[in-house]
Amino acid sequence: MADYDVIVIGGGPGGYVCAIRCAQLGMNVACVEGRETLGGTCLNVGCIPSKALLHASHMLHEAEHNFATMGLKGKTPSVDWDQMKAYKQSTIDTNTKGIEFLFKKNKIDWIKGWGKITAKGEVTVDGTAHKAKNIVIATGSEPSTLPGIEIDEKIVVSSTGALSLGKVPKKLVVIGAGVIGLEMGSVYARLGSEVTVVEYLDNITPGMDGEVSKSFQKLLKKQGIEFILGAAVQGVEAKSKAKVTYKLRKDDSEHVLDADVVLVATGRRAFTEGLGLEDLGVKTNKRGVVEVQNWKTNVDGIWAIGDVTPGPMLAHKAEDEGMAVAEAIAGQHGHVNYDVIPGVIYTAPEVASVGKTEEALKDEGRAYKVGKFSYMGNARAKAVFEGDGFVKILADKETDRILGVHIIGPAAGELIHEACVAMEFGAAAEDLARTCHAHPTFSEAVREAALACGDGPIHM
Repeated sequence: MADYDVIVIGGGPGGYVCAIRCAQLGMNVACVEGRETLGGTCLNVGCIPSKALLHASHMLHEAEHNFATMGLKGKTPSVDWDQMKAYKQSTIDTNTKGIEFLFKKNKIDWIKGWGKITAKGEVTVDGTAHKAKNIVIATGSEPSTLPGIEIDEKIVVSSTGALSLGKVPKKLVVIGAGVIGLEMGSVYARLGSEVTVVEYLDNITPGMDGEVSKSFQKLLKKQGIEFILGAAVQGVEAKSKAKVTYKLRKDDSEHVLDADVVLVATGRRAFTEGLGLEDLGVKTNKRGVVEVQNWKTNVDGIWAIGDVTPGPMLAHKAEDEGMAVAEAIAGQHGHVNYDVIPGVIYTAPEVASVGKTEEALKDEGRAYKVGKFSYMGNARAKAVFEGDGFVKILADKETDRILGVHIIGPAAGELIHEACVAMEFGAAAEDLARTCHAHPTFSEAVREAALACGDGPIHM
């Protein structure tokens, strides 16, 4: 007889959400997690600690650049890096303890240790076998690196090491102009580091709407972040300091950058090591990503969600899949709309998007129209020194149905969900345009962009 209806391997956003939903649906559940705390990469060394540092460094920026204009005068705050890290840790602790409380509330067993699937319906943790009718793999991802670059988490760091440096570096080189690199680069630039981002491609934030990407790079450059694009990193020499060697793709010329710290932010890879998938015959692709169909693997009773499966490596995608799998195991119809999964970069300004980019629509040959509104026309944004950026809505040329929304500006990460709800219900741009928005709010910029898909915005 099985010990559990479901064993979830991994206590990150996908895993803990899956476990809680399974328990809510009346199942007997255990979650296997080897960290000392629940929450996975996101809560411990990812989303949450980075947002704490982004918030703290943004407050410093406001004090240095905007307080005096608002009549808030006094000595500019100095940076106590150790105290800032303590604040970050307290944020982590509050959140991870909250997940532990939810496990107790929902009567979920936390099996502490690293799990391996040793047979169909069996997970072994530290020599003890646990039986389950269903096993859900939710082991997430880990930082990837480039060939020949050794990460020591002191001089050459991953995103994990970047959150806990001994001191704020004078010179920071970031390899990779994706979300993680730009967020952490933004933190240290505000704290006084000279930040240089080296990117292999000719643009930052791969996959982002091209117009937004270009505007974003300009705004980050205004903040002091330097960019070297079209550059292939050849290697990193790390002693007491570091030297980054790269070649420019346009002319094959070789260059060297000196740095106190090098952040390798070249993406993440599925973490499946030690799970025993190969022995069980669970299919993975050449990158180690588990192949699934409606979250089912090819082995009956074994499911997979989150970063170990295809698609964007986002905590909220994993959460949605965690709920969907729980419902599927319970005999219900789990649902994830992969066309409406937002992405957010939590810099200042924030950048958020959902749905199609202009480039994708052009590749599809789909006729579309663009409604765009600058935050310089938004009264609330101007009042708080955040008039940079815009809202851009892409709608079907014939039906007016919203196909994609891209925002760069204040509260973009919150505003994008208005677009998500609209798209989930198949709304047209006119539906947004005819919905009353409170004044003065940042959200009025979304309505104005929707109006721009029709007869035109009011405040531009």
